Formats: sequence, C-alpha cells, structure tokens
Amino acid sequence: MFKVASIQLLHRDSDSKADRIAHAEELIDKAADADVILLPETWNVGWWSFDQWRNESETLDGETTSRMAEKAKQVNAYIMSDIVERDKEGSLYNTAVFLDPKGQIMATYRKIHLVGFHIAGGLDAEEKFIAKRGDKPVSVKTELGVFGLSICYDIRFPELYRKLAIEHGVEVFLFVSGWPLAKLDNWRALTQVRANENLCWLVSCDAAGVNRGAAYCGHSSIINPNGIIVAQASIQEAIVKGEIDINEVYQIRKALTALDDRVF
Repeated sequence: MFKVASIQLLHRDSDSKADRIAHAEELIDKAADADVILLPETWNVGWWSFDQWRNESETLDGETTSRMAEKAKQVNAYIMSDIVERDKEGSLYNTAVFLDPKGQIMATYRKIHLVGFHIAGGLDAEEKFIAKRGDKPVSVKTELGVFGLSICYDIRFPELYRKLAIEHGVEVFLFVSGWPLAKLDNWRALTQVRANENLCWLVSCDAAGVNRGAAYCGHSSIINPNGIIVAQASIQEAIVKGEIDINEVYQIRKALTALDDRVF
C-alpha cells in the first residue's frame, strides 16, 4: 500500500508564475504524507495561456523543476510535475517530469497527442501549432509499482494506455491535465474506462479555476482497476488523497481475464 495525492491547483490569470510555484510548494507541504504527488498540466503557466508558452517555457533544469525537486526531497515523495519545456534548439514540448524522493529526474514524458482545433466557447486550442509532439510512451518502475505517464488529450487514445499496460507492465496510470469544465462528462467517462479496460489504477490531476475565460473541470480522481472512483474532488481547489494497493491489479486480473482474452 502507498499513498497518493493529486493537487488540484487553483489557476488565476492574475497570478504570476512565481505566485503559482510558491502556492504549489505550500500545497505540497499539505500533502507531505503522500508517497506520490501530482500537479496539473502546465500548471505554472496555464494550458490556455498560449501567448505565454514561449516566454514562460523552461529547460528541464529550470526554476520550476528545480524547486519541485527540492520539495520532493523535503517531503520524501515522488512528484509528477508538468512544464512547457524548451529544448536546446528552442523547440517547445508539453512535458511531464517524474521526480524521485531524492529530487532526481527519473523520467520525462513529452505529450504525444497535441490539441489543435476550435473548442466551443470561442477559444482556439493552439498547442498543436506551437509545440512539438513526443514520440514514445513512458513508464517508470519504482519500488512502489510501475507507473505510466500521460497528459490530457492522450486519454482519448486507448492504444497508448493498452501499450503501457501490456508492453510496459504498467500498474498505475498517472494522468495530468488542463481539461475544460465544458467536457466534464467526457473526463469522467474516459478516465474510468481507461482504468477499467486495462485493469489498472488511474490517478488523475486537473486544475481548478478559470484560464483565459475557460473553466477547468477539476474532478481529480483516484480510480481503481474496476473503473470505480474511490476518491474525487469537485471543481474547487483541493488535494485528493487515497491509498493504492498494487495487489488489487493482479487480484482483479485473475478474476477477470480480459487482458488474456484479447483477440486483436
């Protein structure tokens, strides 16, 4: 058994990146009893703040990841953070960074599926046009279990999660997002079915608040391998806490042999 905490950080456009980092540090202190802590997608900038992505982008050794690494050491926990990464050539990526309790980067995952279309409400999703996509699934093996990393729009592509479960041996999906409130029903359905169809735990982390006029959906959750929500927030800032028993993955897979019964 180990403890997880999903930090549903409140976004305010009036806050600076420095304000958001400081607030995240405060909330991590409140989740210090957890073994694994998640923060939302591009939380230090705001997913909808595309006009700021270039100026607020960072390298992997930049301020945001460095300070999250210090917090990982202080609270002795794994932390999954997400930044707009800028590489040596100046290309941008939406990148999840998985830190170990010593503050070392264990893995980075560059978001594979990027959003680039008009969304109801008058906002355009520009991610696909300003960032490059990643090209490989990423899993992390720890003493707690095997984690699979994913970000937001990825959840609409079941083949990624099946690949992580079958080929990478993933037991827990860690899913961070900047999902809009207008698509809350999709959020609920997709997160539950990805856990259930792969017989894996899934821990989701969305933001709270409003970014460039778009409300985030919140509802960060812990979902068991049967696809049942065992802990969930509403739309306000919150810390969702719960315990994960990896043994449940194998108990459920033994009782329900769906992965073994695959035809294609």
